[in-house]
Amino acid sequence: MKGIEEHDDYFKQKRNAANVLGQSCLKKVVAAFCIFAYGVPTDALDEYIRIGESTALEALRKFVAGVVEIFGSEYTRMPNEQDTTRLLATGASRGFPGMLGSIDCMHWTLKNYPTAWHGMYKGYKKEPTIILDAVASKDLWIWHAFFGMPGSHNDINVFHRSSIFARLAEGKGPQVNYKINGHDYSMGYYLADGRYPSWATFVKTILEPQGNKKKYFAKAQEACRKDVERSFGVLQSRFAIVRGLARLWDEDTIHNITTACIIMHNMIVEDERDEDDYNFNDMG
Repeated sequence: MKGIEEHDDYFKQKRNAANVLGQSCLKKVVAAFCIFAYGVPTDALDEYIRIGESTALEALRKFVAGVVEIFGSEYTRMPNEQDTTRLLATGASRGFPGMLGSIDCMHWTLKNYPTAWHGMYKGYKKEPTIILDAVASKDLWIWHAFFGMPGSHNDINVFHRSSIFARLAEGKGPQVNYKINGHDYSMGYYLADGRYPSWATFVKTILEPQGNKKKYFAKAQEACRKDVERSFGVLQSRFAIVRGLARLWDEDTIHNITTACIIMHNMIVEDERDEDDYNFNDMG
């Protein structure tokens, strides 16, 4: 709240022309968090915190924009050297040396889109949605998020338009060194389902595995790949606004809401993280 108040003059309490104090920063931030956490309509807040519908909606818009501008560079960053070391050590301890996380997509259902646009935003869910493409690690930290593609696209279409695709296509990525079956590798990989392309940077499960060895690999891969799906589940349980219908018309605000939820989700992950579990300085 302090960071938001210092960042945006809208949240500073002021007097109007009649010298009456307006809404405080605390009430505006509480209104935004009520909408985030419980998914309540903006007109339902007046009885609880005495704030009007238009003020609550404006506070929400400015709150999510402020969160993205203030904390986005820290909590939506690409993995740095220390982060990469931790991710690689975690992957190696689970039997996947060189793994940087798992990747998948989530659909957020839209409510207030024009009927003429429904065909563009309808996919296999048979209702208008917007897609979130994300990469997550075991501790549920979301390292990459690409949001905004219409629901009619599949995972490959979304991936081809995301920033992570551009980096991988150019051979850019965290440089790592590890050995599997006597072969040396210098680029990390992500666990993915069968809908992603057959690239060296994706390790997919084995469909209809035959033999104990392949069955064991498929089981282990699918268990670790659930990290990103668990992240989606935790994100939706923490912020009911992304579990329910997207009621806003403004695409920029919807994008900022999703990004702000991911930022605050990563804040909670960082706060609850047990640093003793991530001390890999003594590991080779």
